[in-house]
Amino acid sequence: MKKLFFTSITILCLGFFAFLNKTVDMTIARTITIDSLGACQGISYQNGRIFLYGDREVGIIREFKLVGDSLTYINKEYKLTQDGQDVINHPTGIAYNGTGPTFMGNSIRLNKEGTKWRAVIYCINWKGLLKTGTLDGNLMNTIDDDACIQGTRPEYVKYNNKWYVATADYGNNGNEIRLYDPEVLRAASKTSEKGVLYKKFTCTAWVQNLHWIASKNTLVLIQNQKEGRMWRFTYIDLKKSIETGTQQVIREINIDGKQDELEGFSFLGDAGKGIAVSSSRKNNVTFTNTSW
Repeated sequence: MKKLFFTSITILCLGFFAFLNKTVDMTIARTITIDSLGACQGISYQNGRIFLYGDREVGIIREFKLVGDSLTYINKEYKLTQDGQDVINHPTGIAYNGTGPTFMGNSIRLNKEGTKWRAVIYCINWKGLLKTGTLDGNLMNTIDDDACIQGTRPEYVKYNNKWYVATADYGNNGNEIRLYDPEVLRAASKTSEKGVLYKKFTCTAWVQNLHWIASKNTLVLIQNQKEGRMWRFTYIDLKKSIETGTQQVIREINIDGKQDELEGFSFLGDAGKGIAVSSSRKNNVTFTNTSW
């Protein structure tokens, strides 16, 4: 019986360490140009629907359909305006999970040095926005993200079987990933209010966006290697990062062939095929393949 017990423990340990040592590899499949977005700021994949958003003459979202190995615009455009005025002029993240409130971020640089920022999170009636095409009647709340250090980029994540809205700083000094309670956040006026912030941990620099892989319980930091340049994807163990107070890296992948500004990324329904977007006017949408 003892021999059987220790054999079972050994097998479990070997399986555990095999998981820890498992690598993640990403390769570039092809790159295309999608126009009319301004500088593309991100991508949101929602049950087969693909939304690209950017900062054209106003903040804009356009909807696409995956046809074969390319994207087809389906003539649906949503302007992030209210009463004709630009509201979310620099969209930086869409937190959507299909059940909780939908949030969008706006990171506003207040000086050219990038030392002063205003970060705002908006609670959006997402179904209403997709129906009417503007924020008129669909802007539920405006929240100052004053708990941030530099900018905001909301994304839903799950921790201990509960949904939270994660966000990250962009700069290179004191960067954090913060988890906000979505039900408290939706009614707050600022993120420093009691009960909004749940947990936080430190992370590396130049995080442009976040992407949650539910099937892997893994958070991807979509980053630049340098300020505004070169691509980096950092896969982290969210649970361990929260519990230790600093990011716990599964794998960091640098795509050295890409020199422009990576802005967003999403897998397309599974953790294999994905799409990365950059702020370039040409060659701004890249298809990727990931193996685990």
